[in-house]
Amino acid sequence: SPLQYGIVLDAGSSHTAMFVYKWPADKENDTGVVSEHSMCDVEGPGISSYSSNPPAAGTSLVHCLNQALRDVPKEKHVGTPLYLGATAGMRLLHGGCACSTQPVAATLKSYPFDFRGSKILSGEEEGVFGWVTANYLLENFIKRGWLGEWIQPQKKTLGAMDFGGASTQITFETRDTIEDPRNEVMLKLYGQTYKVYTHSFLCYGRDQVLKRLLSKLLQAERYQAIVSHPCWPMGYRKTLSLSSVYNSPCTEKEMPNLALDTTVTVVGTGNGSLCAMHVNKLFNFTSCSFSHCSFDGIFQPEVSGNFIAFSAFFYTVDFIQAVMGRPVRLPSDLKDAAETICATNWSELLQKAPKLEKRLPDYCAVTMFVYLLTTKGYNFNNHSFPNITFQKKVGDTSIGWALGYMLNLTNMIPAEKPSSHKSMLYNYWVILILLFVITTLTSLVTAVCLLRRS
Repeated sequence: SPLQYGIVLDAGSSHTAMFVYKWPADKENDTGVVSEHSMCDVEGPGISSYSSNPPAAGTSLVHCLNQALRDVPKEKHVGTPLYLGATAGMRLLHGGCACSTQPVAATLKSYPFDFRGSKILSGEEEGVFGWVTANYLLENFIKRGWLGEWIQPQKKTLGAMDFGGASTQITFETRDTIEDPRNEVMLKLYGQTYKVYTHSFLCYGRDQVLKRLLSKLLQAERYQAIVSHPCWPMGYRKTLSLSSVYNSPCTEKEMPNLALDTTVTVVGTGNGSLCAMHVNKLFNFTSCSFSHCSFDGIFQPEVSGNFIAFSAFFYTVDFIQAVMGRPVRLPSDLKDAAETICATNWSELLQKAPKLEKRLPDYCAVTMFVYLLTTKGYNFNNHSFPNITFQKKVGDTSIGWALGYMLNLTNMIPAEKPSSHKSMLYNYWVILILLFVITTLTSLVTAVCLLRRS
């Protein structure tokens, strides 16, 4: 059957990705089968890093947009919706002013697609759309029966945990009272109502966590010429300018009274327990004005049900399993893995994973962070932690907010139950099958009677 297409540019804090989705065009609006047709990673950093040279942000997308021209059949270009959504990197810039997406919009408008605007998503939207994507792909809301009829599976939804460059989100359905109204979202999908808890922690994405950690270590050692970093491996060292640490709203409040072009040499000491101590300081576990909190005074009900953890959660656990050859089944496995990575020296790490050189020094800190975030932060324990699946895709489709965002904007998930003409068809099928069965039985009975007579 002919296909329809949609394109979403996911402008994250550290990079931009383009997703091209496809679905059968002959079904009415509430078809349930959107899948990823192709994707493209934009070279270079996220669009938020082009604030001093906005036109370059638009230019950076050209390679992927040209790929979209090839991926989507030419006769479909004009009718293909194109969206751009920016996340925490842009929320950090001027408190989410969309002005910096204007040069990007100019580039997008120059293509033949149906550009429907760019938007900076709130943390809650990012969390909820990621949750919708995961549950949609796993057919937890609704699925097609073998006769093409709609079935509402009696499955529970899955919680979603996203870990980007600048923020991290947790979203799950709960029966508990949500004590802070800012964390409650009511969704009506396919005639079912879902009460969902969501929160997005800005400055708790991977890149910002690493900057904040550096800031804390520099502070602790009073910005000396040589500073030791317990989360970096022995044998690894790097000279950096203070401006590279304090060029973010997540660290600028801790900026010292020193020239920002001052350089510091940071030397890895590979000490797991010291690393844990410093990473722990990034959270505030003490203040809470609700019955219970995750951290930083944010209300969170008890985690319940199964969870899917994607983006940098997946990459971190994949590194532990594939490169370090260690299983991750319990919280203690994460902690042990972090300590092992911390204790492995730089040359040995490079030998294990030469292709990952750029991110390699940070796996000890990031693993320690994921351990503390899930256990002390979100309160997963030995009983609930095994309910988390670390996964990047469902089938061929990436998990993230982009698909949920497009489904929402194109009204592909109706609030009401899907139209009944499917079930009309279904009823006709049932009648036909019954008629067929009756006819067959009648013929058999007649045949038996005739045989008996003869």
